[in-house]
Amino acid sequence: MFFKQAPLPPFCKYRLASICAAMALLTGCQLPPLAERVESHAIGQEEAEQTRLGQALSGLSKANPGLSGIQALPDAHDAFAVRALLSRAAEKSIDVQYYIWRADTTGMLLLQSLYNAAQRGVRVRLLLDDNGIQKLDLDLALLHTHPNIEVRLFNPFVLRKPKALGFLTDFYRLNHRMHNKSFTVDNTVTVVGGRNIGDEYFGATDQVLFADLDVIALGEVVKDVSDDFDHYWASPLAYPIDQIVSLRKDQTLNDLDLERVLRANPERTETYRKVLAETALIQDLLERRLNVEWVKTEMVSDDPSKAEGKAKTKQMLSYQLQRAIGTPTTQVDLISPYFVPTKTGVKGFQQLLQKDQIPVRVLTNSYEATDVAAVHAGYMKRRKALLKAGLELYELKRLSSGHLEKKGKNPFGSSGSSLHAKTFSIDKKRVFIGSFNFDPRSANLNTELGFVIHSPELAQQVSTIFNDKVPYSSYQLELNKQGKIIWLEKKDDGTTITHTTEPGTHLFNRSWLKFLSVLPIEWML
Repeated sequence: MFFKQAPLPPFCKYRLASICAAMALLTGCQLPPLAERVESHAIGQEEAEQTRLGQALSGLSKANPGLSGIQALPDAHDAFAVRALLSRAAEKSIDVQYYIWRADTTGMLLLQSLYNAAQRGVRVRLLLDDNGIQKLDLDLALLHTHPNIEVRLFNPFVLRKPKALGFLTDFYRLNHRMHNKSFTVDNTVTVVGGRNIGDEYFGATDQVLFADLDVIALGEVVKDVSDDFDHYWASPLAYPIDQIVSLRKDQTLNDLDLERVLRANPERTETYRKVLAETALIQDLLERRLNVEWVKTEMVSDDPSKAEGKAKTKQMLSYQLQRAIGTPTTQVDLISPYFVPTKTGVKGFQQLLQKDQIPVRVLTNSYEATDVAAVHAGYMKRRKALLKAGLELYELKRLSSGHLEKKGKNPFGSSGSSLHAKTFSIDKKRVFIGSFNFDPRSANLNTELGFVIHSPELAQQVSTIFNDKVPYSSYQLELNKQGKIIWLEKKDDGTTITHTTEPGTHLFNRSWLKFLSVLPIEWML
């Protein structure tokens, strides 16, 4: 179906591999032998049920065998608070896996919450992709010295400063990244979705706010997430940080200063500490007042060997996703910030739209809202073919700069944002929420994680967004009588503005995007 992406061109794969191997030999920038690691696993069910969270929730899980309790987390502040408050509630273990962890206010507050949990005796395992931890080497290396904290870097760079030079010497390996996102406490509750850890994901930035979506889950699917984490934790690409980052002999845990960023941003720090004080989500969870929906939920995940280019078809999320989501019969609604369908994807949509007569609606970022121009260039060259096939296409406008106040709730995040949520609904019955973008990078290069949730309620919410909100927060793309793309901007007063050139661009932007669109780089976007 349309989840299948075109394979990596063999000439690119092998030529790049040969060049990078030669450069690595010349520079000596190769990963060290992986020293013996301490083996560890998620805590067992019996131990989990002894925790406060386990005692509060095990009865609910047993009353709903084979199902998972799910609640969406569209609000950025709630998404931050849930992670921090779960850390406070933890008694046995915290397993954390992320692509990006920023050295900013929310990033440091959450590192503090993990450190405080470890101080109480909680075992903390922190697995981070090494491409997304700028300015955190020292903090993470110091945290790793704590007896209850272990930090591992996935697919690490040998050269630490500047890291980008590593791509010149080992491009083929480093071009594969771990994009998974999960936060699991006491093997009882997990948070999975599209958000990384950083101010722009939690609504604490004066720059762009990424509209995003996570879910909090309990019950059957939590064990699946924990097992998957263990699989990544034991991967040959998961290096204990002390094998990659060296501390001086005089540096100890006493040198850890997670407050430095917080002291530099007192107002923002106070705002987020106030958020924690005012959020009752975890207390509601402990007292069984949280309004979770018990439904069939399937975890889909790439095998970590995908990051080595070794995964087999059945080990790929795209394969699992197609099996779990099923074949659409009535409707598809897709939200993806990085939407690069490729020629193969376009054919899949044409099949759905023209042969199967199934309507498809897609929301992605406009040029003015995206944070990756090259991805937009890869998408724009497929727009006309999609529109000719009959696809209903929307591009989210950049509506505001994003401030600290809440914007109101909707199923894919706060309004006034750059889109970062990755979700789609099928037939108003099933919905996917996770880290998977509809692009070649997610399909072929990065590892991904998500849930297929059999919830008509959640799926209907995605459809409602397209009906009620998308037309006023986005440009709708159509073809005019001459076969050229136009952008329709609907105003609150009912009027419509027609743009004949791409909104938010000028001649130089359009020329640059056109140049990028013809480069043979679609396979890695």
